[in-house]
Amino acid sequence: MGRDVMSDTPLIEHYPESFWRRGRKGFWLFGTLGLVLVALLALRLTQALNLKNQPNEKTIPTVSVTSVGVSKAPTTVSIIGTIAARYDMPIGVEGDGGRVAGIYVEAGDHVKQGQVLAHLNNSVLEPQVANLEAALEQARAEAELAAAEYHRAQAVGAAGALSAEETEKRRSTSVTAAAKVKVATAQLDEARARLARADIRAPADGIILTRNVEVGQTAMAGGDPLFRLSKDGEIELRGQVAEQDLPLLQVGQKVDVKLTGTPKVYAGHIRLLGAVIDPATRLGTVRVALTPDPNLRPGAFARAEVTVSNAERSVLPQTAVLSDDKGSFVLIVNAQNKIERRAVRVSGIVQNGVSIADGVVGTEQVVATAGAFLEQGEIVNPVPMKADQS
Repeated sequence: MGRDVMSDTPLIEHYPESFWRRGRKGFWLFGTLGLVLVALLALRLTQALNLKNQPNEKTIPTVSVTSVGVSKAPTTVSIIGTIAARYDMPIGVEGDGGRVAGIYVEAGDHVKQGQVLAHLNNSVLEPQVANLEAALEQARAEAELAAAEYHRAQAVGAAGALSAEETEKRRSTSVTAAAKVKVATAQLDEARARLARADIRAPADGIILTRNVEVGQTAMAGGDPLFRLSKDGEIELRGQVAEQDLPLLQVGQKVDVKLTGTPKVYAGHIRLLGAVIDPATRLGTVRVALTPDPNLRPGAFARAEVTVSNAERSVLPQTAVLSDDKGSFVLIVNAQNKIERRAVRVSGIVQNGVSIADGVVGTEQVVATAGAFLEQGEIVNPVPMKADQS
């Protein structure tokens, strides 16, 4: 039997020697694993420190660039504007105003020069004219009587039956009576003219564009026009073109005009080019003469196209021109190989790409493809685009 635990014999003597041999092997095994773990942790820490100390280098993308080309192919210039009467004539009251008693035309009617369009109340003017006609007749009768008395005075005065003073008096009376006839005639002509102005007449042949009067309305001189007349029914397109396109146009060039929403083409020609450029919009005016047509109504929105031969324009591949809510633009690679955004204005599509009216001058390196994946200010490696890629 073993000794009592309360005895002086050490406790280790109670375990056999094999137990201690197995324990030493376990301690060596755990120690070796610990050293391996410490070594792995040290290696990972060293790698992390090395990565942290390395510079953060980003791969520079390679992009295809192209230079701005020039096309001499026929170019189409667009004109945007509205249909208008070539001579839009307002018609109003010329003389005294009055109440409108009758209207004899409607908008769209063809009228002749001098045709009565409307009639004003002339109940006051007609009696005035009658009164002046009677006054003229009276003046003429008095003038004839005075002239006859003067002729008799001349006849008897030569025989000495009438004094020279009396003869001169009758001559003066005859001259005064003749002058009164002239005054009465002028007053009658004035009254008749005022009476004639009670009829609103067409100043020329043409088409009534608008009617802004009703029976019973009071029309006054200097007020709003009662009618608007298109003289001879002539119409035109009043449009605007870009400043750089204006020198490409000439008076007499043929123009194809289309109304919004209709495929029909109306032939016309340029009759007038504006002499100035609007400093605010940088646009010039163009007037295109058109053949009268019932469908070409003044006020209609229209678009015209003029084909200009051999107009030099900057041309880029279609893939180089991008657009967003701010408009069309291209990406330029500057001297520092950084991306820059450049706004452009597209004037049309030509056989070898997109025609650019404004924004590039011809010396830039323009990103040809994949521009949507680049950011402004990004550094790139530009590579000229091959001819078969354009």
